[in-house]
Amino acid sequence: MIRINLLPHRELKRKARQQQIAVSAGLVSVFGIMIVWSVYSMIAGEIEYQNGRNQFLNDQIALLDQEIAEIRNIKTQTQELLSRKQVVETLQNSRSEVVHLLDQLARLLPDGVYLQSVQQNDHDITLMGYAQSNARVSALMRNLESSPWLTSPLLIEIKAMTQDNVRQNEFNMKIQLRRTTMDDIQKPSQNTTG
Repeated sequence: MIRINLLPHRELKRKARQQQIAVSAGLVSVFGIMIVWSVYSMIAGEIEYQNGRNQFLNDQIALLDQEIAEIRNIKTQTQELLSRKQVVETLQNSRSEVVHLLDQLARLLPDGVYLQSVQQNDHDITLMGYAQSNARVSALMRNLESSPWLTSPLLIEIKAMTQDNVRQNEFNMKIQLRRTTMDDIQKPSQNTTG
């Protein structure tokens, strides 16, 4: 006997295919979502790792900036200390210069020459005084030229005048005090002790 299948087999096959397609689409979409989520997680992890490295670098840069500021502060303090040291050395050097100036003037002043005033401006010295003759002023200039502490005598003005019925020459002269260094000061002290 012949069997006739009255069930709609094509519709059943179609439904089965649709179910397979729906299941496949669901699996593919879940698989795709998992891939997208894993790629997103991986990229987010890399971004977070890079942000951590960037934060570390920023922290280190901030520390270096603080150290640079401290170094600049130390350099400024060093410069200030060096300038103070220079001032102290200059004062130490110039302390003996006045003594040498007065000693040299007393030793080198020839007879017949009298100083009225001695003015010092840094290493420039102005001498004003009286001499019995022009020759005595010339002798004073030669003596000053030979001094180890004085240099460059320059006669500014000399004029004849009479004071108390005595003919005298009033002169104005400039000289310079030699700049001394710590070596110049130490050499004589070493020679006197040795």
